[in-house]
Amino acid sequence: MEFKDRLKELRIDRGLSQMQLAKELNLSQSAVAKWELGRTEPTASAIIAVAKYFNETTDFILGVID
Repeated sequence: MEFKDRLKELRIDRGLSQMQLAKELNLSQSAVAKWELGRTEPTASAIIAVAKYFNETTDFILGVID
């Protein structure tokens, strides 16, 4: 599973909108939207922040492991 799909799955499972997630991560809603659409890739620090927020490993967030 790719990052964009994993992020969307985790976000929806938590019942969060893109705006709510963006606010939690101190990002713009458009950044989250672009990630989920696969238009841009997050920075390393953003990947770490996403992993910490969802209490997952970066490998899981990036789709390296299931």
